[in-house]
Formats: sequence, C-alpha cells, structure tokens
Amino acid sequence: MQGRLHRLRVFDRRRPRVWDILLTSFWVLVTGLDYTSGGWRTVARDVDAPEPLVLLMTLGFSVPLLWRRTHPVAVLVLMAPVSVVNIWTGAVVQAAFLQLIPAFQIALRLPLRTLAGAGLLMCAPAVAGAARIPEVWNQQLVSYLWGFAFVSLLGIAVRTRKDYTEALVERAHRLEHERDQQARLTAAAERTRIAREMHDIIGHNLSVITGLADGGSYAAAKTPERAVQALEAIGTTSRQALAELRRLLGILREEHPDADRTPQPTLNDLRPLVTSVGAAGLPVRLDIHGTPLAASLTPGRELTVYRVVQEALTNTLKHAGGGPALSAVVTLTHSGSHQGRGITGMRERAALYDGTIEAGPLPDGGWQVRLRLPLEETPP
Repeated sequence: MQGRLHRLRVFDRRRPRVWDILLTSFWVLVTGLDYTSGGWRTVARDVDAPEPLVLLMTLGFSVPLLWRRTHPVAVLVLMAPVSVVNIWTGAVVQAAFLQLIPAFQIALRLPLRTLAGAGLLMCAPAVAGAARIPEVWNQQLVSYLWGFAFVSLLGIAVRTRKDYTEALVERAHRLEHERDQQARLTAAAERTRIAREMHDIIGHNLSVITGLADGGSYAAAKTPERAVQALEAIGTTSRQALAELRRLLGILREEHPDADRTPQPTLNDLRPLVTSVGAAGLPVRLDIHGTPLAASLTPGRELTVYRVVQEALTNTLKHAGGGPALSAVVTLTHSGSHQGRGITGMRERAALYDGTIEAGPLPDGGWQVRLRLPLEETPP
C-alpha cells in the first residue's frame, strides 16, 4: 500500500496536469450522471428549476476544479455566484459541495487569513439564500460549516506533516553537507600532516645522504675504507627513508593493514638521530641534563621534540658553511611559555602543544633553536 501511494505521489509530481485532468473529469462525470438521472430532484427545494440552468450550475461547480491547485482562491471566487444561484433557485444541486476541494487546497498551501476568507465565500451564499428559503439556514449552512471545518483541519494537518517531513529532509541534507565538509577538512589536515612528515623524513635523510656522499667522495682518494663506510651508511639511511616513506604513503590507503602500527619516533630515538647526523660529517653532541621526562610525555609531545631537533640538524646540514656549529637547546618546563619551511614547520609542531620556538643566529656564530614545551598535566 505504501509503495503504491509513493508511486502515485511521484507520478503526481512529475505530471500534475494529468492528475488534475483525471480528477476534474471524474467529478464532471459524477455530477453529470446526477443531472441526467434526475437525482438532484430528490434533495431540491424546487424540482421545477430549469434543467439547462441546473446543467450550467453542475458544470460551474465541477469544471473549475482543473485549476484547484494552481489558483484555488480564484476557483472558489468563480464558484461563489454559482452557489448563490443554486440556493436562490431552490435547485440545491449536490455539486455545490465540490467547493470543499479548493477550500482544502487553500488550507494546504496558503496562509490562514486566506482560509478565513474562503470560509466566508462558501457560507455567504447560504446566508443569502436563507432570505428566500428559511430551511437553508438550518440545513445547507450547517452542512457547509461542518464540511469547511473538516477540510480545513485536514489541510492544516497535512501541511504540518509535510512541513515537518521537509524540515527533516533539509536537516538530513545539511548534516550530510556538514559531514562531507568535515571529511574534506579532516582530509586536508591529514594531507598537511603527511606533507610535514614527508618533509621532515625525506629532507633529513637526503641531507644525511648528501653529507655522506660528499664525505665518501673526498675519502675515496685517501682512505678507501672510510668511503666504504660512507656507502654503507648511505644504504642504511636510504632504506630507513624508504621505509618511512612507505609507511606514510600506506596511511593514504585505507586497506593497508599496518599503516598505523609502526611506532613514531620518541625521545629514545634522539641518540640514533644524532649518530646518523654525525656520520654525515656534522660535528654534533647530545647532552641530556636532569632526569629524562619521557615517561610523563604524550607520544605527540615526544614526536614534536624529535622532529624539532631533526629539522634543526637538517637545516644545519643544508645551510651551514664551513665549520658549522649548532646549539640545539630543548627545554621541557612546567611554566608555559632568508626563513624557510623548516622553521615554519617547527613552529607549527610546537603550537600544537602550546609550545614556542625561538630560532636565530648566535652572537659568536652558529645557530640556536630553543623549544619550550609545557607538560601535559600543567596549564600553559
């Protein structure tokens, strides 16, 4: 049953004129049969009313229904004088109740003040006819009032349900749009994160490989065994970079089973990082003062510290001249507190955890990067 009603509504939306013609034809046929069979005389107050006039009144009540949805008020206005003649002559054809159909359309589609006017248009002829036929006051007028009240409530109920359904559909579309927009924002943020990771990993490892290659080519002429060590270090670094790159690209594939299982670097990986940079020919020293706080840090904060130190060392490999010197000071404190993409990336990473980056040249030469990162349990 529901499926048939749905198909009927779809057909009505696609071909409204066809449905209007069918409904109008049905009522023209029904009222025409009432006229030809003489059934109107069974309720008429004056059975001697002219039959041509009765036919015209029957058509006057049924034919205008063709425009009941597009111009319901005009249809009711057109039927009003026919209703006056119908009651005044005493014919009282039952087709007069077809006025309830445009009244229903007014209740369904138009404001309530228009509906009140429609009620006056329907009841005024009955009041006027009561001056000539007093019985109309008790019978015809009461029938009009009850019929109008019923179709009005029905139209308002259908309109309320329709508005509620449309509101639900609109809300669903809005939520779907917001979900898609949120998905796009999430994807953009993920692409940004991956781009930052790729920049850190590839940039650092390529800088290390470049330093090893330069050192290996210089050592090849004097100490071939050092050149072999450099080549081995290049191979190791290249494999590490390739593994990291594959892991990051695997995140883009939802079907990749191990995309999120490879652990991110932590503070324990700082020493191997410094060792690899030192193997590339950059004099670097790692000093850890105080008690390590890695156990009280979140993985994201440990990754931030690691990436900042890695970027600082990478920039030194790229841009430092002869005799480079780097002082990388990483401070974890309870109190919060020509530039390229590397420093910008470091600032973005620090900002994720309410931290700050201070980067600049030292008075006596070299470069210093200072990271201040508040601990998680302490307000910044």
